[in-house]
Amino acid sequence: MKKIFTISAACLVVLGLSNCKKVLEQQDISTFTADQVFNDSTTAKLNVDYLYSQNQPGWFGTTGGSIHSAGTYNLTEESQGSNVFVLGTATIESVTDIGTTNTTSNAYGKIRTINTFIRDINAGTLDIAVKRRFAAQAYFWRAYRYFELAKLYGGVPLILVPLDAVGEDAKKAALVPRSKTSEVFAQIKRDLDSCVKYLPGRWPKAADYGRITSGAAAAFKGRVLLTYASPEFNPNNDVARWQDAYDANKTAVTLLSANGYGLYSKWDYTMWTLDGANEGGIPKNPEAVLVTEYNTATADAAANSNTYDNGARPRSVSGGGSYTPSYEMSLAFPMADGKPATGTGASTKYPYALTTFYKNRDPRFYQTVAYNGGTWGSVLGSSRLWTYFYFTNSAGTTNKSTESTASNTGFYLRKGVDETRVSPTTFVGTDWIEIRYAEVLLNLAECAAEINKTGQADEGYANLIAIRKRAGLEAGTDGLYGLAAGMSKTDLVSAIMRERQIELAFEGKRFFDLRRRKLLESTLNGTRRNALVVQLKNTSTSTDYIALTREASAATSLDALYASSFTVSLKQLDTQNINFQAGNYFYGIPTAAISNNINLQQTNTWGGPFDPLQ
Repeated sequence: MKKIFTISAACLVVLGLSNCKKVLEQQDISTFTADQVFNDSTTAKLNVDYLYSQNQPGWFGTTGGSIHSAGTYNLTEESQGSNVFVLGTATIESVTDIGTTNTTSNAYGKIRTINTFIRDINAGTLDIAVKRRFAAQAYFWRAYRYFELAKLYGGVPLILVPLDAVGEDAKKAALVPRSKTSEVFAQIKRDLDSCVKYLPGRWPKAADYGRITSGAAAAFKGRVLLTYASPEFNPNNDVARWQDAYDANKTAVTLLSANGYGLYSKWDYTMWTLDGANEGGIPKNPEAVLVTEYNTATADAAANSNTYDNGARPRSVSGGGSYTPSYEMSLAFPMADGKPATGTGASTKYPYALTTFYKNRDPRFYQTVAYNGGTWGSVLGSSRLWTYFYFTNSAGTTNKSTESTASNTGFYLRKGVDETRVSPTTFVGTDWIEIRYAEVLLNLAECAAEINKTGQADEGYANLIAIRKRAGLEAGTDGLYGLAAGMSKTDLVSAIMRERQIELAFEGKRFFDLRRRKLLESTLNGTRRNALVVQLKNTSTSTDYIALTREASAATSLDALYASSFTVSLKQLDTQNINFQAGNYFYGIPTAAISNNINLQQTNTWGGPFDPLQ
């Protein structure tokens, strides 16, 4: 008797491109049998594509769940938002990603779908090489899902086969205890090793752009093992873990480089808008190691429509105005010579001043942060961005923003916004790049610095220099692009972390970087995030008296306009100090999950016996 394979309603619309993102054709396959699906490469492909659509991360690396619901940018100095994590009021009920219900929308529901695919594709009659290639893509997404859980909780139940859904025996079989954290990471590594072994370095057809490659799997393995080697999971600093992470990232760089991947030629919005592959599978954008494709179409219910671009644009041009970097994020970018803006080692060639915060900065500053008086391509048309305030009474006690709805920080996020598109936009096809080649270089640099052998320390320097050179920083007479010579291991790791903060800003990495390095408390606790307030000087006119002349004045000299017309100050955004709890490094298991599975043990930092460091 043939088993009927039921496909989710989300997959009744079948997509013609590789990862169920850009829509070409529709076909109803809800009545297909398992034999029909998994004994035919076309229908098997449609089902592996469904795994992509269920698991690919979105903008800011969001995968759903509690942390991403808060907005990872709101959990660090990137932007400001109030939530239980920064307020220090998180409880065991705050992170619910482990789930309690049988649904395809949560982590274990997705893992069940993946496991079902692996079981059925391996039982099919396709050629063994074809089966391995399909299964390897599913192994990647299983590894991806377990890594997301392990990052939050440490050890979690390892389910590697689809469990039966009904019956008393099935209920008992589902009461799986938490595996040791080391066992979860070992399983993730095994799955990714299969990906690297059986997936191509690049898919030969341009239409397969977006599929997992062996290089992407190797790069993700490098990220996973870097996390496992970091202080959060490795408090005793086992150097063998750093060596494993180094080897994995070295392999990733080798595989990617051999298949046409590398740093994109420049650091601007085109790094995000240039997508697709040439025939032979060579990516048009070598930076894009792992991507989620988006579609500009809205008529089709299955279109994966990108709302980020419109959300980032100012409300003054009918955008969402949703993403606003803090002053602290703007200050993190160095000066044009690569030296810090303030603090130890600050630039002497380009001294920083609050009143001219925008002058002589790292070129990445201008591509990440939109500020008062700055230009922004077709996003603003022929105008500049104006975020200043002006007084509406002669006494200077009543204020008004030049914007109809003001940015809460004085800045807007510019990164990845398509500057060729005229505002307003609704949906754009700009893809999300989850893993960039630059991240792989930074992962390798960090591992090299931690191992601290002479040659590998040099490699750490070399990778930082490559990234800074691409960014357009000045080389300096020593050719170090602003880096200090002869840094110690500790200083080199700190330099790499600062580079990650700048290079990967607003890419969903900063919070998890601080967390894995156990730097949340030392970096953020006791601080408050600030807005930059640009104020038009009071001349008792009670009007925005430069409104008609500001464009011409700024074109002549923005510096002169600031000096003659504006004052610049800071305003606290947080109403209380940031206060991350020690329990943020391994979250508690919610009460409902433990009630649903009596074999789940609570994490020891939340009053239970389970040690997430085993």
